[in-house]
Amino acid sequence: MSKTPNKKSAFNHNQLHKCPTGIKGFDEITEGGLPKNRTTLFCGSTGTGKTLLGIDFLINGAINYNEPGLFMSFEETQDEIYKDVASLNMDLQGLVSQKKILLEYVLLERRDIQERGEFNLEGLFIRLEQAIDSIGAKRVVLDSIESLFAGVKDAGILRLEIKRLFRWLKEKQVTAIITGEMGQGSYTRHGLEEYVSDCIILLDNRVREQISTRRIRVIKYRGSKHGTNEYPFVIDKGGLSVIPITSAGLDQPGTAKRVSTGIPSLDKMFKGAGYTRGSTVLASGTAGTGKTSLAAAFAIETCKRGERCLFLSYEESSGQLIQNMNSISFHFEPLVKKGLLKIVSTRPSFFGLEMHLLEVYKIIADFKPQAVVMDPLTSLIGQGNQLEILSMFTRMIDHLKSEGITGFFTSLVSSAAQNDTSGEIGVSSLIDTWIVARELEENEGKRRIRGLYIVKSRGMNHSSDIHKLILSDDGINLVPMDGDATVVPNQKKNVGKSISERQQLIKKGKGI
Repeated sequence: MSKTPNKKSAFNHNQLHKCPTGIKGFDEITEGGLPKNRTTLFCGSTGTGKTLLGIDFLINGAINYNEPGLFMSFEETQDEIYKDVASLNMDLQGLVSQKKILLEYVLLERRDIQERGEFNLEGLFIRLEQAIDSIGAKRVVLDSIESLFAGVKDAGILRLEIKRLFRWLKEKQVTAIITGEMGQGSYTRHGLEEYVSDCIILLDNRVREQISTRRIRVIKYRGSKHGTNEYPFVIDKGGLSVIPITSAGLDQPGTAKRVSTGIPSLDKMFKGAGYTRGSTVLASGTAGTGKTSLAAAFAIETCKRGERCLFLSYEESSGQLIQNMNSISFHFEPLVKKGLLKIVSTRPSFFGLEMHLLEVYKIIADFKPQAVVMDPLTSLIGQGNQLEILSMFTRMIDHLKSEGITGFFTSLVSSAAQNDTSGEIGVSSLIDTWIVARELEENEGKRRIRGLYIVKSRGMNHSSDIHKLILSDDGINLVPMDGDATVVPNQKKNVGKSISERQQLIKKGKGI
């Protein structure tokens, strides 16, 4: 019994110490950050964000971890670096004036190397040591290694000096980042740095179907396990953020609490209980079947309880949405003024999936809603392939559930679809409650009406009958269907109360 604790303590004692970067999502995929007091190589082509990542690393260290930093550039002057980050919410200049970050520009010219004959780094080591000691730097960024060794032609000298540089940084007990450009068939131009680095991070920027996506991948990490996939990341005003593909997982606690749908007659279809709090609800159907109205009813009911609701509208402006909902007595404007309802109208195509997902995360973090409406999800189609859309939506659902937020999503289904219960975005299996709204014909084509039924609702009893969905000046009401309604267009198939009987027969036949 006594051997196990000793082994565990020995393991913890020998475990690799890590330096948190403070970059959103990055510390997740590296399981804690960069190797502390060791050297990490950030490599990638031009414009992938290597320099900015290094600056972000130093700023977070100075602000959040009380670790002063040194940025030594061989390419840009101090003023040029300030201009690079001027559009971002980074107080680099303020941290420099407080001596929490030191910017050093080292100009290396070819004639200096040629005049000295044999190249060595003694002069650089002296300058590095003075800079590190002057502010007690714990973090160091060298940008870039190609500029430092650009004039060295002798491969033997190059190899020795690169090893000396990495060894010197390790002996100085600083956590260092060295940036490098991609070479042909190697992660750097020289192809040597990757072998002596303790950690290698690859940054990439690719364009597919006119949409640009930056991605980051951990190539190598000595002494530590890490995420091995490619992870999307974005650069915005707050700096660099890695999108956490590693979602919150399936560990959310269950709950028996219910929240009203906002429609009393729909609550009755859920046996008077409504939706499960913290669950996800999908309302799918063809255009004009009342999906947005169902979402609006839920949003208003949330606000009536004194809870905040975020309404993400992808097809209507906030003004248009407010005006349209007034026609059925759903008044958004007073709730917006009270700060209970926030309407965000945007086109996902303006950003791309990853930037859009990050923006939604930030709005949720700032507004702290208890409910989120996305109308419609199908606007995301075309911003990526099916796998990317599903991945984004899965992360969104996991994030909402981990925060205990009830999510309401609408999905547009093509009127030409053979089965209008199959949401075109393909996410129905991830949803807790699925409602289908559809167009029906009453009295053999004399009048078109709206119908609604519940496909599933996990963990609760619900009605399986199709109900007539009525939109009027008084709001939304659901009434039982007569047995003489048929599916549009002109499909002689009865969809009244016999639907429930047919579903029961199917369940019995499948043994479910």
